[in-house]
Amino acid sequence: MRRFGWVIGVNAGKVEEYKRLHAAVWPDVLKMIKQCHIQNYSIYLRQLDDGQYYLFSYLEYVGEDFTADMAKMAADPTTQKWWDACKPCQRPLTTRKSPQEWWSDLEEVFHLD
Repeated sequence: MRRFGWVIGVNAGKVEEYKRLHAAVWPDVLKMIKQCHIQNYSIYLRQLDDGQYYLFSYLEYVGEDFTADMAKMAADPTTQKWWDACKPCQRPLTTRKSPQEWWSDLEEVFHLD
């Protein structure tokens, strides 16, 4: 099992929309997440000292090929529509590794078993 932490900003005025979307995630999106070997997936929201809102996500990947599973998820038409609904709410970090990186990876610096 691999743990992942990711962070992304929330666009001004989009906090409530993002929360509304995630209060009723589409069932086929949830099904695809599970089919791609993701479990224990959570997203947290916090306003930081800069006044901006940020999302932190945590998930556990229990599959054998993360890259292939993420490609499968990205190719799913329903997931693509879900992402299209969520993207206007999100603001990628300016410090991300590349323009293709939407959610920025976090470095795990501690874990208690």
